[in-house]
Amino acid sequence: MPSTIHASAVLVGARAVLIRGPSGSGKSRLAFDLVSAAGGPLLFARLVADDRAEVAAADGRLLVRPAPSLAGHIEMRGVGIRRLAYEPIAVVGLVVDLAATDAQRLPDPEQARAVIEGIALTRLAIASGEAALPQVIAALHLPEFAG
Repeated sequence: MPSTIHASAVLVGARAVLIRGPSGSGKSRLAFDLVSAAGGPLLFARLVADDRAEVAAADGRLLVRPAPSLAGHIEMRGVGIRRLAYEPIAVVGLVVDLAATDAQRLPDPEQARAVIEGIALTRLAIASGEAALPQVIAALHLPEFAG
């Protein structure tokens, strides 16, 4: 049975980026920025979920899908809710925590891991006020994400 979490997710290539953070931290903005980067710095990126995501462990992987009532929708502050093409399910490869109080310039290995539903994943902690997109694009080129 999947758990529903307050998060957004974007499929980038073969793996999804799961974006967590408090309300107003920029989860939807980062999701939209990643989708918009497709064809530029990213070859492929498509929305999976915005605002609420269902996650479940399966065969040693973390799967993410949109909450059914929100599938294909993304909220843009000041613009409203928009429809986007979306993927119905993806395997998570990277967890991004926005407004992370433990964000550091050079994180130790413990901070670079997140465990969700018993699955250990690469984690990127981004402090409040920092530009998330460049950091996420850089992290997507790490060997851990490609694996």
